[in-house]
Amino acid sequence: MNAAAYKSFSVEFTDKDREHLELNFRLADTIADFIGPHCEVVIHSFESFEKSVVKIVNGHHTGRKVGSPITDLGLKMLGVIESTGEITPKSYFTTSKDGSLLKSTTCVLAGENGKPIGLFCINMNLSHPFPEIIKTLMPDMANAPVGVQENFGASTTEVIEQALEHAIFEVDNDESINLKGRNKAITKLLLENGIFEFKEATAFVSERLGITRHAIYKYIREFRA
Repeated sequence: MNAAAYKSFSVEFTDKDREHLELNFRLADTIADFIGPHCEVVIHSFESFEKSVVKIVNGHHTGRKVGSPITDLGLKMLGVIESTGEITPKSYFTTSKDGSLLKSTTCVLAGENGKPIGLFCINMNLSHPFPEIIKTLMPDMANAPVGVQENFGASTTEVIEQALEHAIFEVDNDESINLKGRNKAITKLLLENGIFEFKEATAFVSERLGITRHAIYKYIREFRA
């Protein structure tokens, strides 16, 4: 890419633009943690092509670090953005300098007034033995907590219902909780899981447990005290 093309892509950055970029740093850490050590996540800034990498996780896959330059493909993408306005995320296969096969995707990041200010890139190294990659995704091999309960309801009622079912199951299988303390223990679990943040939760739970809303409010006050 010639000097004139470089000049046409220069972006005047504001403090807000830098803030917009930095807001994605935690997302980069989250994605890398979720996918695992075979995934590199990079954020490029258009403020400086020579030192465009402002955030990178697992940079050992491509040998880059913060302060590394933008790639030639990144510059080519900028040309497409400039000429067509096309910013749809693109997935593609490429190779790193050590010959590793990477599956990559790139998303354009927008700053103040919607102007393109950088790229969010994910590179999955596919050259490692597949069982090695799978190990990082399995609960008995990964470092992530096992058995975390999450309710994926399509409505708030469904989330409340599923959470209540799990709370009932947990309490009814706990031999240390007697019948007298059952409803209070169920309410405690639901409170700890944040279920009473839903407006209709109190009415739903009281009806299902066969107790009054006043009783649930009383339990909640006791726990919060």
